[in-house]
Amino acid sequence: MAGLVQRDFDYTDRDFRRVCELIRRRVGIALTDSKRDMVYSRLSRRLRALGLPRFADYLAYLESRPEEDEEWQQFTNALTTNLTSFFREGHHFEVLAEQLAKLKARGGQVDLWCCAASTGEEPYSILITACEVWGSMKPPVRLWATDVDTQVLETGSRGIYPIDRVASLSEERKKRFFLRGTGANEGLVRVKPALRELVEFAPLNLLDVSYPKTPTFAAIFCRNVMIYFDKPTQREILARLVQKMGPDSLLYTGHSENYMHAADIVVPCGRSLYRRAGAAG
Repeated sequence: MAGLVQRDFDYTDRDFRRVCELIRRRVGIALTDSKRDMVYSRLSRRLRALGLPRFADYLAYLESRPEEDEEWQQFTNALTTNLTSFFREGHHFEVLAEQLAKLKARGGQVDLWCCAASTGEEPYSILITACEVWGSMKPPVRLWATDVDTQVLETGSRGIYPIDRVASLSEERKKRFFLRGTGANEGLVRVKPALRELVEFAPLNLLDVSYPKTPTFAAIFCRNVMIYFDKPTQREILARLVQKMGPDSLLYTGHSENYMHAADIVVPCGRSLYRRAGAAG
């Protein structure tokens, strides 16, 4: 019939609801009805890879696997949205530079956390800012870069990007922080080894009961990820994040994220910036 979308795999409303429940339980993402076609498009690749004819078969297969099975990670990777760029929401990096300059004056090691690292552009933007503040490729800074999607973490760890990904950066930054590919690598750039040495990429589910790193982080970047969670889940995650924040720590959030419903946990202190509730201003 005209108007009906032809699909290669059987996909029902019940299948979509099961997908929504499974991804919510696993990583907290709350999918709306508008994501129905996106779910089909992304998960159909897994059905094709496994030779399964129906979404019901795939979901039964998935639920029969232990939680640590690789297919659960493939499922999570497929449904995770990764939209990023170098120095996205640039005003945050101006604030970060000011914050790091104060920490530089105090001396000592500075620990930072980017907890939605995606393919690495945001972590490297943080580290470029740190290098510029210290005037050195070896600032006393360590960055923990985490994400629930293991595929994007691999990209970030490699630090190799199409050259158009750095088109918005100044020529000075390109020369100082990137190597330009030649020959078979023409059209690519790679983050310089000195910059990559400052970051540790690691998988982390923000729904985990506790976070393994022990330091107090001077800055936590948690931008454009909480919008995928409902408010109770946001509160749970914020309560864990503030355990890693000191009185002067800053939480950097996305411009469309608002935590007025969690004023007992974090308080605003600038454009999409927050401090731990009760901390010194």
